[in-house]
Amino acid sequence: MLLNKESSGSRWRTRPDGEGKVSGKLQYLTDMRAEEMLIGRVLRSQQAHARILSVRIEKALEVPGVHAVITHEDVPGLNGFGIALPHQPVFCSDRVRYTGDAIAAVAAETDEIAENALSLIEVDYELLPLLENPEEAMKTDAILLHAEGNVLHRTEYRKGQPEAVFKDCCHVVEETYYTPRQMHTYMETEGGLFIPEDNGRLTVYSATQHGLMDRMQLSRILAIPQEDIRVISSPIGGSFGGKDELNVQPYGALLALRTLRPVRLHNSRAESVRAGLKRHPMKITMKTGCDHEGIIKAHQVKIISDTGAYATLGAEVLNFATEHVMGPYIIDHIDVEGFAVYTNNGVSGEFRGFGGNQAIFALEGQIDRLAERLQIDPWEMRRRNLRKYGDLGPLGQEIAQTDGAFQVWDALACSPLMTEPASTDSGSGFVEPWIVTGTGAAIAMHGAGLGYGIPDPAGGRLSLTLDGKIEAVFGYEEFGQGLIATMEQMLIERFGLAAEDISIVIGDTDVVPDSGSSTASRSTSMMWMALQRLQPDFTARVLQAAVTIKPKLDITEMKLGPGGIWQKDGGLLLTYKELALRISEPIVCNTKFTYPTTPFKRVGAHFLYTYSAIAVRVEVNLLTGRVRVLDQYHAVAAGPVANPQGYLGQIEGGSSMAVGFTLSEDAVMSGGSYVTKNLDTYLVPTIADMNGSIQVQPIEDLPDHDTYGPRGIGEVGSVNLAPAVASAIFQAVGKRVTKLPIDPEWLQSTPFIPQKAVNIHAEH
Repeated sequence: MLLNKESSGSRWRTRPDGEGKVSGKLQYLTDMRAEEMLIGRVLRSQQAHARILSVRIEKALEVPGVHAVITHEDVPGLNGFGIALPHQPVFCSDRVRYTGDAIAAVAAETDEIAENALSLIEVDYELLPLLENPEEAMKTDAILLHAEGNVLHRTEYRKGQPEAVFKDCCHVVEETYYTPRQMHTYMETEGGLFIPEDNGRLTVYSATQHGLMDRMQLSRILAIPQEDIRVISSPIGGSFGGKDELNVQPYGALLALRTLRPVRLHNSRAESVRAGLKRHPMKITMKTGCDHEGIIKAHQVKIISDTGAYATLGAEVLNFATEHVMGPYIIDHIDVEGFAVYTNNGVSGEFRGFGGNQAIFALEGQIDRLAERLQIDPWEMRRRNLRKYGDLGPLGQEIAQTDGAFQVWDALACSPLMTEPASTDSGSGFVEPWIVTGTGAAIAMHGAGLGYGIPDPAGGRLSLTLDGKIEAVFGYEEFGQGLIATMEQMLIERFGLAAEDISIVIGDTDVVPDSGSSTASRSTSMMWMALQRLQPDFTARVLQAAVTIKPKLDITEMKLGPGGIWQKDGGLLLTYKELALRISEPIVCNTKFTYPTTPFKRVGAHFLYTYSAIAVRVEVNLLTGRVRVLDQYHAVAAGPVANPQGYLGQIEGGSSMAVGFTLSEDAVMSGGSYVTKNLDTYLVPTIADMNGSIQVQPIEDLPDHDTYGPRGIGEVGSVNLAPAVASAIFQAVGKRVTKLPIDPEWLQSTPFIPQKAVNIHAEH
């Protein structure tokens, strides 16, 4: 059954945070102001690679209205940050490695004064050779960007003897695929308000995907205990991985503590482009061979990932790509190696899909090419190689077993897009001869959670508050994905509560437990597992407390319900507020656990997977070379649907991001600087590009023994659209896509003489 408002019935609920967002009433953290507030600004490097010979701030300090100008000399603790490797300087002291590097920061009374002060800071540079290409950076004579070398991380996975097996293959295809540097383009750029409190503590109002991780990093930089920092981090106007790493927080915090006044700092779009993270551009070379039955026998892959000037999670993204270049296919002979390489380009990092988008685009392209060689249906080619229930994971690891791969394959095979012939009729009965259409499909298995060997805590708390609310407290963040709505729906359905009974607390490090980060498609799964653990104890304690107050009640005949405690077959016995006011001890239940991981000892290897198959119908205009995605059909095996509206929103949102990845988005760099500095030249899909149909078929079945509940769907809507579009384009025009975004000029066809085209159109 398709997922939509009609099929969801009463489970289709209005988001509790929806009205505030669509009406503009909701105050985001970057909307906040404070009395005596100063404006913070950061001076970024004018060079992509240079030695810093001197920094002179005297003139800036003399500007009336300037309260502080700080450099590396003013960092009391660690002058570096980074979730995995804290080597990105808060302020550069002797060398800059990209144009987003910070050199100084200013706190002033107005934005204009701060801007003027920045212009008066003098920096002398000695230019160094520029490394723009990761393959150039890998050469032995390349200048080193970091002491450990220019390769941040290297991966390899090998089994069997692919080189020997290629000789016996019936068909072998070799291809190199290129993917772009994509921007997150969240609506709210990085920013926040930083307030030094009277008690000596610092309160940070700034977006992040992991408040406790930010607090730990800030503690190292500021050289103060973590307990002296409070990070309030939701609501957030979009992230998609881009705010997982520290961005403005070090500068706002340092300026606030220096001036002892609140400091507001908010990146312009141009500064966000310059300093923010991007999706890793990758070059992926594949050699894949099959026998005459279409069984893939050998697969060889080389990944080169441009991680830019600093690490952030570049190593982890490469691990993920390495795992996902084999996909949901069983291949006996494999040789994969990958390199994440430093350059003087912008920093690449966490992004929805986490390296899977690039890997799956390349892998699915190989399957299509082999199917063409064999002259068999490419969807049938996939079936012949698909992993079955009981098979190990891509890296040979033990995984949670489901039938997801075949379930989505079967569902898509029966979908209208795969069974009905495409029509080129525009609706008027006239088919413009320069418009051609095609249908394509792709499949993916996508890991969730951080993987083996990486700390991945989870936990939460339920309590009965004095005002009679059931308070759920989690350390997750709300950045538009619908986390609050999903949590509320889980509480209503699991405990029988009314929405009015529920209070949800997130995004405050003074209050929340360590639930881990809101990333890697993990939050819904972890909330579900946490509530599963909390329910028996919390329910029992509430009912026991009720019996203590009213001894005549029979605990076995009572249940939680809307507004209070109910007789199972009768009416309301006691409201939650009445209970809260009469109990002598608070009712508080905690749970703490970790995300499920495989026992297989390979860092980053996953245990839980979501499976997805997608079919798309596209239209190619041979005159302009423009591609339009007309219709999409997604079959997704991710366990039970926790929140129908949120589920659908994630798949639709992910697919729109994938349309940009495929057709228009590329943060172009030249000479170490972004050419696309703003959204007037960087083209994200709009509603005009997304006006086709998107149908989503959720497959909720899980094996009886499965105890892990809903799988993440935050990323899977974005990971396999690109290869499906590439396949559809091949069906339409006979050209194989190797590079994203697809260049319209490459698809323009010359047989159409413009005047002839005009005449044809005029006749109709």
